[in-house]
Amino acid sequence: MGFNCGIVGLPNVGKSTLFNALTATQAAEAANFPFCTKEPNVGRVGVPDPRLDKVCAIGKSAKIIPTQLEFVDIAGLIRGASKGEGLGNQFLANIREVDAILHVLRCFEDDDVTHVEGDIDPLRDAETVETELMLADLDSLERRLTAAQKKAKGGDKDAKALAALMEPALAALQAGKPARTVKVDPEDKELWRSLQLLTSKPVLYVCNVEEASAASGNSLSAKVATKAAAEGAASVVISAAIESEVAQLSDPEEKREFLAALGMAETGLNRVIRAGYGLLDLITFFTVGPKEARAWTVRRNARAPEAAGAIHTDFERGFIRAETIAYDAFVELGGEQACKDAGKMRQEGKEYVVQDGDIFHFRFNV
Repeated sequence: MGFNCGIVGLPNVGKSTLFNALTATQAAEAANFPFCTKEPNVGRVGVPDPRLDKVCAIGKSAKIIPTQLEFVDIAGLIRGASKGEGLGNQFLANIREVDAILHVLRCFEDDDVTHVEGDIDPLRDAETVETELMLADLDSLERRLTAAQKKAKGGDKDAKALAALMEPALAALQAGKPARTVKVDPEDKELWRSLQLLTSKPVLYVCNVEEASAASGNSLSAKVATKAAAEGAASVVISAAIESEVAQLSDPEEKREFLAALGMAETGLNRVIRAGYGLLDLITFFTVGPKEARAWTVRRNARAPEAAGAIHTDFERGFIRAETIAYDAFVELGGEQACKDAGKMRQEGKEYVVQDGDIFHFRFNV
């Protein structure tokens, strides 16, 4: 099961530089002109989690394998994208394929890097992108709702259920609000996702600041933070230029010294990765053995068989039970055998809801 975040924004805000740093590659050409990213670049990165280091040490595992998150670098958008301007149609199609949006906003001044709007205003830039996405959703819903309503009148139950979701979404968009502001019942989530509305996707604002503001942000990123808080969204401050430099350092101690000199305890990329993981409402479980300690990803509220399926489809298909140890117990008691002896290993069945940090052994038969 893959989860991905699309890196979105106007041209020349630092999207490709951020992507390069995230993946520690130069796979995405970062150039000072619009549309240098025509095809979406895709990279997978490990999700930093200090718990994995602890379970590895306790389990004396030979190798650590973190869970991963996929990032997609998507072409820059301009005004009129919803009508096909620039690379608009391609941009919108690429966004439909991602699970969440990382919206990069330029929060730095630099005369050497052009801005398509002529000056620096991250709130205006955010509105430009959001407006284009809402216009695209409006156009999509207006065309599809009429057909769904006709079928619903003819007794089509599926069409009736779709229309019931489309109507409040269309009303929100017509009022200038993104589709994610619509309340959707849990049992309708899958159907809601099938609408593939661009503005229904969760958003994280990534404020790209100059080097001097990397640790605490600046007045422009503060405005974005205020906007995010008002929307119930989140924002992260990074300096893509600094992150690009840090990504080239292979020695951990050298990285720490470099960050410390800038007043930073960790890279901005770690914050972006964790925030993206949280944006998708994901949780982590672990498997621990002599060969490897490994982190795995499932959606919050997933049941045990789904977690088993994240490892292998056969595990889910033939699921019998999950031998389960809570992370805190594993660390406190010092490993699997001590947890067994203390009665802290539980036998959980198909209805068990996975908890963040659970350590599993799955029993299955196919």
